Amino acid sequence: MSYAEYLRELLRPLGVYDLSAPFNGGELDAQGWALDGAMDWLEEVQRETSLTAGESWGLEKMASLFVRRPVADHPRKLAAALAALLRIGGDSFTLDAINDTITGCGIPAVVKELGKGQVSVSFPGVAGEPKEFQKLKKIIEDILPAHLGIEYDFWFLTWQELEDNFPSWQSIEDMELSWTELETFVEYL
Repeated sequence: MSYAEYLRELLRPLGVYDLSAPFNGGELDAQGWALDGAMDWLEEVQRETSLTAGESWGLEKMASLFVRRPVADHPRKLAAALAALLRIGGDSFTLDAINDTITGCGIPAVVKELGKGQVSVSFPGVAGEPKEFQKLKKIIEDILPAHLGIEYDFWFLTWQELEDNFPSWQSIEDMELSWTELETFVEYL
C-alpha cells in the first residue's frame, strides 16, 4: 500500500474531507509520494547497515573501514568475512579463535599448528593458489600473531591422482588443458 492510499484510509473515517477532490487528493498524493520515497531510502539504509542483509554499498563502506578489504567476490561472502574480522578481540590468539576469524581474508582458510612457533594455512576447496593471493597473504599475516612462522599449503593434483583418474596421457591431452588447469584439476575429480 502506498502512503497516499494509507493517508486516505487514515482520513476516511473522519468523514470531514472530500478525498476525491483535486485539492485534497492532490495534496495527499504529493505527500504520499514524498513519504514513499523517504521510506524506500530508509529501507535501503536499514538493509545496507546490517551485515546480515547488506547487498552492495553498505558492505563496501564497512569494508573500507578496515586496513585491507577481504577478497570476497560475492556480497554474502564479503559479509561473512567482515563479520569474522569484527570478531577479532584481545583474546583471539587460541587456535579455535584464529580459525574463527581467519575467514576474514575473504575465502575459507584453515590454520593448523605445526609446533615450535610454526603454523600452516590452507584453503580448503580452492585448487591451486587462490586468486589475489598476495592480498590474502597480507590479510592473513595481519590476523595471525606476529611471532608465528607461516607456511601456506596449496591443493594441487598429485601424480597418483593423475594415474588413478586418467587411463593415458592421450585422455589428458584430449581435454586440451594448460599445465595450470591440469594441476588444479583436483576439484573436478
